[in-house]
Amino acid sequence: MSSDWPEVRIEEIAASGSNALSTGPFGSAIGAKFFTESGVPVIRGSNLSADVGVKLVDENLVFVSFDKAKEFSRSVAKRGDLVFTCWGTINQVGLIHERSKYPEYVVSNKQMKLTVDPKKVDSKFLYYVFSGPEKQQELLANAIGAAVPGFNLGQLKKHAFRLPPLDVQQRIVRVLDSLDTRIDVNRRINQTLEAMAHAIFKSWFVDFDPVKAKIAAKQEGRDPLRAAMCAISGKADAELDALPPEQYEQLAATAALFPDDLEESELGEIPKGWTVQRLGNVLELVYGKALKSADRQDGHVPVYGSGGITGYHNKPLVPRGSVIVGRKGTVGSLYWEDNPFFPIDTTYYVCPLAAPLTFCYYAMQTLGLEKMNTDAAVPGLNRENAYRLELILPDSDTLKLFDLEATTLRKAIRSNSAVIKALADLRDTLLPKLLSGELSVKEAAVEAEA
Repeated sequence: MSSDWPEVRIEEIAASGSNALSTGPFGSAIGAKFFTESGVPVIRGSNLSADVGVKLVDENLVFVSFDKAKEFSRSVAKRGDLVFTCWGTINQVGLIHERSKYPEYVVSNKQMKLTVDPKKVDSKFLYYVFSGPEKQQELLANAIGAAVPGFNLGQLKKHAFRLPPLDVQQRIVRVLDSLDTRIDVNRRINQTLEAMAHAIFKSWFVDFDPVKAKIAAKQEGRDPLRAAMCAISGKADAELDALPPEQYEQLAATAALFPDDLEESELGEIPKGWTVQRLGNVLELVYGKALKSADRQDGHVPVYGSGGITGYHNKPLVPRGSVIVGRKGTVGSLYWEDNPFFPIDTTYYVCPLAAPLTFCYYAMQTLGLEKMNTDAAVPGLNRENAYRLELILPDSDTLKLFDLEATTLRKAIRSNSAVIKALADLRDTLLPKLLSGELSVKEAAVEAEA
């Protein structure tokens, strides 16, 4: 049991050296004017999470030059280091782990970094300690400052926890990390599936690859249908002949839907027979409804704000899946939701009018909604302005085919998401029991494998 494990403070398990515990550089020293296209990445709050298992978000990073990073040597975090947010969302914790994209990072002015003594503590074990419910509650309960919650270096040094022997730490980590690894694999698969759907939309409805392939084939005296089949499938002529008959016929039917010529429109040349439509003719953006945190009842219905899921409620506002669009705050953000949900008043949700929801979702990604802020004080997306945006609408048969392709991919994403949730629920159940010693590593490993 954990009562047999000694209680230690963070300052006692930090590595030797003056920079083992340190904050980021002063704000003006690492401001936006120093950001570059490449170099050493900077960890900001958006790269950390309060969610267990999201050790580091290696997306939307900013960089400083290698020379600039040398000025911040005390604030450089390397693999094995932990990173904490000290202002704002103070329960965020990150780990520069072995799968992190870069070997080292600079922490921003609102972050702190910790290098542990590897002879005393496994850094992944400490990451799970601070990701667990007990430490998360402790962090939030002891925040300093009223308007903006704070968590400083002095507080971090004094944080205490029960420390099992190193070999026990490592066995606990293996159980939890095996679940996180499976979760990460499924997330990456979903990213690939999402990219595939986006690539199909772009090829068909932005770049017009099948149409242009037909035009080029006609000019060169080749078979336009075969050319479009190659463009759609990414296969060479010889590979088409090797396809099973049913697959070949299905691909040919898909290629036959695309025109073999372009015509002028107000958006330039578009496939013949397709039309230019205003967004307001294709879909309706419906306002969400206010729902304060205090008014939410325990339940499993996701509540969406412009930044994504903000909590859960017992009753949906929208009884079916849809696309949520950021209206205030994170302008133009887009979220796909398969199940009933509750969008709050900082969002819209989409009701399709002249195209399937799948087409609406991927089309809206191309319209630059995130740049349509119409309010300087509080960023906002004006619905009437959005309705005036123009997009290219194909014929109904092509729309139906894209919906079939995209829906197949989205069903796979949904299935993987269910696996991710099941694994995450198991990990979150095992985590506090392992850290408290209530559950042995052997018992937890059996549950994880099952």
